Order: sequence, then C-alpha cells, then structure tokens
Amino acid sequence: MLREVRELGFDYAELSHGIRISLLPGILEAVDAGEIKISSVHNFCPLPMGVERAAPNIFRFSSEDERERENAYRHTLRSMETAERLGASVVVLHMGSVNMKDYTDRILDLVKRGKQETSKYVRLCEEVMQRREERKEHFVENAYAMLHRLAKEAEARGLKLGIENREALEEIPFESDFSSFFREFRSPAVVYWHDTGHAQIKEHMGFIHHGLHLESLQDRLYGFHIHDVEFPGRDHRAPGTGTIDFAALAPLVKPEHLKVFEFSPSLATEAVLQGARFIQALWGDT
Repeated sequence: MLREVRELGFDYAELSHGIRISLLPGILEAVDAGEIKISSVHNFCPLPMGVERAAPNIFRFSSEDERERENAYRHTLRSMETAERLGASVVVLHMGSVNMKDYTDRILDLVKRGKQETSKYVRLCEEVMQRREERKEHFVENAYAMLHRLAKEAEARGLKLGIENREALEEIPFESDFSSFFREFRSPAVVYWHDTGHAQIKEHMGFIHHGLHLESLQDRLYGFHIHDVEFPGRDHRAPGTGTIDFAALAPLVKPEHLKVFEFSPSLATEAVLQGARFIQALWGDT
C-alpha cells in the first residue's frame, strides 16, 4: 500500500482510521527502510481489535456512556503512540456528536432537488439549529473534558491534535462554535484541521461560507484533508472535478501547513495524479 503511494510520487502518507493492527509491522518496516514518511495519523489508528473496517466514530468523546468515553481515550492514546513511533506530528480527531435524528441527509436531498427557497428547507435548517443547541450541553461537556485530558498527553509527547471540521450537522464542534472552541482550548497542542470536502458540503447546505470559515480559523490552522465535492454531497473526488474554488483558498495556504489528499478508492490512478497536479498548480509544491 505504502509502496504504491510512494511510486505515485508522494513522499508522505497519512495513516487513516482503517488500518488494522495486523498491518502495523509492515508499515513500520516500510518507514524504517525509508520507503515512505508518515505525515499524520487519523484516530483511531490502529483499529480496535475485532473492528475490520474504518470506524472513526466507533468510540465518541461525547458519549453519555462513561465506558465508551474511556475506550475513546485509551484508543486515542494508542493513536498517539502510533504517531510517535512513525514520526508523525499530528493526530486528526473527531470530537463526537449530539444524539439527535439525522438532518444532514434530508437537507442535502432538498439542496440536490433545488429546494433551498422552500419553506420546508428553511424549517429544517431552523429546526436542526434549535434542536442541537437545546441538546448539546452534556455532549459538549463530555467531549471538551476528554480533549483537555488528551491535550496534556499530546503536549507531553510533542504532538498536535488536529480538530477536524465535519460535514454532519450534529457533530461537534458545530460550525458556529469553532471560535469559542479555540478560546476554550489555548493549548498549542490543539490545532485546526480543515477538510475541504466537509466545508464545501456545509456551504452547499447554507451553513457556512467555505472561504470565510477557513479564514476565521487561520491562526490555528495546521493542515488539510484535500478533496473535491460533486454537488451537493459526494466528496472525496479529485480536485478540479467538483465545486470547490481551490484558487480562492490559495491565499490562506501556507508552506508550513500539512496537505493530505483524501481520495475515494473508486478514483482511477490518473484521476489521483491529475487532482494532485491541479492543486500544485494553484497552491504550489509545498
């Protein structure tokens, strides 16, 4: 897997949340042999025992179940250990969610059908904002308490914790809460990780302006998951084939930011390479 990534011309790879523990010895060998470097690790990595597919939300920091939260803490520490061993600087995290019915798919369906001006669309958007505010207190408290614990561990290990923006409307932090979130977490170990696809989906739903959202968090920005979106919600497409204005984001991209392409397995090799070339032409080779 890593050799294929290297042969495509990439010097670094991110270890994502689909890495089974049985794969780690081979990954360690490849890194130790100098075949590839690891830029970042996405929680949970490796996967918990018995889990066979990508499961970044299997244990939620926000859960009302204390055992689930402790499992999230323990497996995040394992992700940190993986990052340390492989020389990665950051662990990308999902912060959990508020328990409520799904609105994201329903709103995206209305957007897909061009119903943004209808009363149903307006009602659903107002309803989701009201419901999540009414219900969020304990879930946010749980998630924040967990992150405070993990931030101390990250500081001691010299690691960053990248808080990823999410596309689902019930996931924490809400798009409206990021500014207050980073006032709460002053630790230099807690940084912002910008997923271009997730931000664009939120823009399509009418909840953010992609560029303004990124600009507002530039002071804490550490890295990117880069992928495009076919309107309104099919993400992990090759850059340049979807709706994201990557040129407009370019002034906010700095050489020190990590840039990780996050592509669908369905993409052909040439599409991957074309997407990478598209970004390099706009953002430079950094």
